[in-house]
Amino acid sequence: MQNDIYTAELMEKNSIRKLIFRLGIPAMFGQFFNLLYSIVDRIFVGQIPGTGETALASIGICAPALTAVTAFAYMVGIGGASCMSISLGQKNQERAKQTLGSAVTLLLGISVLLTVILLLIRKPLLYTMGCSDAMYPYAETYFTIYILGTIASLLGVGLNQFLLAQGFSKQGMVSVMIGALVNVILDPILIFGCGMGIAGAAAATVFSQCCMAVYVIWQLCGDKIPVRLNFDNINLKLWRQIISIGSMSFLITILDNLIIILLNMALRRYGGPVRGDQLITCATIIQSFMTIVFCPAQGIASGCGTIFSYHYGARHYEKILHGLIGVFLLCGVYIGLLQIAVQAFPEVFVRMFLKNDSLCQLASSSIRMYTMALLGVAVQYALVDGLTAMGKIRFAFPMSVFRKIVYIICIFALPYIADIRFIFYAGTISDAIGALFSIVSFICIANPGLKKELKGSGWKKSREDEVLG
Repeated sequence: MQNDIYTAELMEKNSIRKLIFRLGIPAMFGQFFNLLYSIVDRIFVGQIPGTGETALASIGICAPALTAVTAFAYMVGIGGASCMSISLGQKNQERAKQTLGSAVTLLLGISVLLTVILLLIRKPLLYTMGCSDAMYPYAETYFTIYILGTIASLLGVGLNQFLLAQGFSKQGMVSVMIGALVNVILDPILIFGCGMGIAGAAAATVFSQCCMAVYVIWQLCGDKIPVRLNFDNINLKLWRQIISIGSMSFLITILDNLIIILLNMALRRYGGPVRGDQLITCATIIQSFMTIVFCPAQGIASGCGTIFSYHYGARHYEKILHGLIGVFLLCGVYIGLLQIAVQAFPEVFVRMFLKNDSLCQLASSSIRMYTMALLGVAVQYALVDGLTAMGKIRFAFPMSVFRKIVYIICIFALPYIADIRFIFYAGTISDAIGALFSIVSFICIANPGLKKELKGSGWKKSREDEVLG
């Protein structure tokens, strides 16, 4: 019984500011380590003698599909964790326990399907995403090995959300640290020491994901966790509710990857064979930097997601508003500092991946073009992720999709009015316009609706049925 009331006491007895620091900061630092999964791979691969630049571009080609795989983990993890937190806020312990067990079975089923399908279609898929004949041997090797670790990847990432949702941010941080450190240790050993090249980078990543998954499952089976992993508590009817809430995160990630694919295709088409490969290499480095932006900010939003879910279930409107402001400020400070740094010293980051002076100069100017309005991302994370955690997909989805639409329009329009390298301004334009649209939408539509719902007299049992089925 003491474990069952842990989350309730954590949410009720601490101020929102304290909760944001207690839950958001560890999750943020955990995602710093998560950066190492992709960043370290790319740094070491870029240093492979003779073929480093081509191999690096090949990882950039694979990235959209591999990130899309991870999107399934976040769909189930975020959707399930939000359902569980809302249930805890409504004092429904049994539903919370059923949600975790149901999420595990869903993750396992999705993992098997994805592994089989992606292995069968990997060649046409890679070429569709912009792969060239020179890149294909490297891209195919990396992609195949990575996909073989899909089960470990989805279980580790997806179930880690349930640690965060129950207030165990430190354990969530440690799980990511374990995987990242194993990856850092194995990368140079397998890539250079064993002479495996890009295959070594993929193998190191898969093994590190296995280590993370084992740790997360071990923690969720422990006695200290309020809602423990127990396969006796499975309700397959909850799959619909988990997917309903988590679909927001999934669809946004898919759209983000579609944008990367469209960007690579545009660079290939308008840049030509040689310049196109160079610009795709620049785009890969920009994606690496944006991972540094997105992962910790996503960690803050994910770590604090239970604040919004729980207090929504408990009908605490003012605490939800304070949480949104707090998450924005924390994300804003972090992202603002990164924006200043990359605008002032882009070469410092670029030279982590490249040695060629002319390519470094091209990549430095490209990353400056892309990041002039980065602060707008903080607005997106606070509003979109906060509303998603409360199951308010009808408000959150348009805010996020509008930014993607602006980006796609820029990808198609900019090559017609300027040199192809100016296509990287698509990031700045979409961040600025998207943030403005989200703020206006929240003030005029989402906030009045949320206030009326939680502070009005119309909250009934049917409201719980609408959110959780």
